Amino acid sequence: MKHYLGIIGFGGMGGWHRRYAMQSDVVELAGIYDIDPIRCDAAREAGIHAYGSLEELLSDERIDIVTIATPNEVHKEIAIKAMQAGKNVISEKPVTLCTEDLQEMIDASKKYGKVFSVHQNRRWDVDFLMTKKLYDSKEIGRLFTIESRIHGSRGIPGDWRGKKEHGGGMLYDWGIHLIDQALQVVSDSKVSEIFCRFDHLTNKEVDDGFRMDITFENGVRYLVEVGTYNFVSMPRFYILGEMGSAIIRDWQDKCEVVRCKEWYQSNVTPVVTAAGLTKTMAPRDELTTETYYNERPASDVHDYYRNFCKAVEGTEEQIVKHTEMMRVLKVIEAGFESVERNAPVKVDI
Repeated sequence: MKHYLGIIGFGGMGGWHRRYAMQSDVVELAGIYDIDPIRCDAAREAGIHAYGSLEELLSDERIDIVTIATPNEVHKEIAIKAMQAGKNVISEKPVTLCTEDLQEMIDASKKYGKVFSVHQNRRWDVDFLMTKKLYDSKEIGRLFTIESRIHGSRGIPGDWRGKKEHGGGMLYDWGIHLIDQALQVVSDSKVSEIFCRFDHLTNKEVDDGFRMDITFENGVRYLVEVGTYNFVSMPRFYILGEMGSAIIRDWQDKCEVVRCKEWYQSNVTPVVTAAGLTKTMAPRDELTTETYYNERPASDVHDYYRNFCKAVEGTEEQIVKHTEMMRVLKVIEAGFESVERNAPVKVDI
């Protein structure tokens, strides 16, 4: 069974959804609508039906799923209107800009009996999946520190993402993904503290980078860092466990694991530094450690749409749940509070 899909907003992510819909085994693209006539014309030139108005799209009885790929501040308004019109709704991230608005959207989904979700597509990123496997398997013991970074060097995008009124900034743009991943990795504990700091290197209105320390009740420290002024990038993931360490250097990398076989080592050769000798920082060797690589797992991001369609049909529970959406936004709100106070914020999330 195929579901008919309407896409609202035909910019970068709208085009992404269109490409996947054109190849999909579960949805068929009925058409798009964008407030910008130029984008509607571009769709028509590509052989895609473009509706003349939002109302025209929502009144098309064939469409039962709507994907919203507009600037962030109008997600709530469009989502509620679409559910009221009988459509199931996928919102691009962030689903909206505050928990109060999200609750209104959740309430609307219950009122109108429609499936409502946010497109957390980066749950299918293989670097994240390898990190979650390390956490769950405990193959290097209990993890106590996880560092997750995304670095670039081109500044914040010059479109609406640089405007506060549109919900711009990297905490909303990339943070919403990496925080969702953090909560999925450390799924067995609540968050107890948030400490967040912003960068304003190329944009004074919104953050063009941030660093967030997330402390979980079980003691795990999880760093989320996004930078847009980094000409040398740090590893995508750096992971410390009680019995070893792991590193994922970039999107395409395998997970390199160094596992400790034996803690004690006699006759350690000191390292010669500029100012003296040190045994503390002397490197390990193959007698006490083993190095191996975890392969990248198979992953298909379109499984998000497959699951959403099955949720519409009532045969599966939706993967991205309302409670998970709410937790991520609560962490985001705590991050803004921490920046404003320039101090850690105690939470129960």
